[in-house]
Amino acid sequence: MSSDNNNFKEVIERALGPVQEFLNDPGVSEVLINGPDQIFVERRGKLELTNAKFPDEDNLQAAINTIAQSVGRRINKDEPRLDARLPIIEGSPASGSRIAAVLPPISRQGTVISIRKFTASKITPADYIKYGTITPDAWMFIDLCMFLGKNLIVSGGTGSGKTTLLSLMCSRIPKGQRVLIIEDSSELQVEYEHVVRFETRQADLMGKGEVTIKDLLKSALRLRPDRIIVGEVRSSEALELISAMNTGHKGSMGTVHANTPEDAIIRLEALAAGGDAKISEKALTSQVASAIEIIVQISRYGDGSRKIGAISEVRGIDEKGKYIVVPIFEIKALKRLPNGMLEGGIEPTGNIPSFYQEIVDNKINFPLTKFQKPLKVAG
Repeated sequence: MSSDNNNFKEVIERALGPVQEFLNDPGVSEVLINGPDQIFVERRGKLELTNAKFPDEDNLQAAINTIAQSVGRRINKDEPRLDARLPIIEGSPASGSRIAAVLPPISRQGTVISIRKFTASKITPADYIKYGTITPDAWMFIDLCMFLGKNLIVSGGTGSGKTTLLSLMCSRIPKGQRVLIIEDSSELQVEYEHVVRFETRQADLMGKGEVTIKDLLKSALRLRPDRIIVGEVRSSEALELISAMNTGHKGSMGTVHANTPEDAIIRLEALAAGGDAKISEKALTSQVASAIEIIVQISRYGDGSRKIGAISEVRGIDEKGKYIVVPIFEIKALKRLPNGMLEGGIEPTGNIPSFYQEIVDNKINFPLTKFQKPLKVAG
């Protein structure tokens, strides 16, 4: 390890001393600091209150200032919010962690910090199936959507696993393509031979030099991409992504915060409508419906588990101008077991995807019977 990395590791460990034991604990996925006196951790999808504390608010603010400076960001009374990714450094438990923070008086209980730990281990489809996140047939359907180059959105709430799922899906892109990835802070772990990564940049102290996802999308379109991946669509860049999907960049993807596939596509339209382009509501709805083909919904449930709740196809708009979102696979109901865990998972709905002939033409072994509703056993 270089001396610079050693110094960085020491700086971070010193700043985060009161929560270092949780960063060292592989069972902890996130550390949540609500002011100096209240620290929660997430284990296996559930929150636990700890006894850890920072000495006082000044120490906590000094810690987040140190972290911000160490990654070339800033957080102060004029810019009281921080969203940053720590670099990946061997031997550092905070390596690659995503850190978000808000300072008082915006935060009423003191400085609030979230440290979402970076998981170096690679999740595989077999892991998803083993843990009940998805069934083999539902995963194979996602896999064939990747092979066929379907434009796809991963939808879910905060902490539902959207980024992990998108990373896994990107690894299933057929070989021989040029993939451009655009993120606010690099989180996607993509194992692919031809990947070009871009990351946004904040404005400097003079308000200059900002580079947004929207800016990077415009640049990406001139760099001969086959597929464009946006880590999270959260603003007017949605219109650029939709335009890219409609102009030959098949198989492009992104994530969006939403609780259902229907909410996801409506949110995308709302984000796209916030752009500078002068486009009618009817035309925008038509563009969104034409661009988005598949929505994969992932959710975190009450027992801490994460499951794919729905894989839906967007089939245009109806006569009233509403999106037609048809579930192909869906969780209908979950049963709570005596131990508090939820039993059940995603099942075929009986709906056949409109592009089934493509599956046949590409000689993909996915017969129509895979889409049949499972028979319910009486009693």
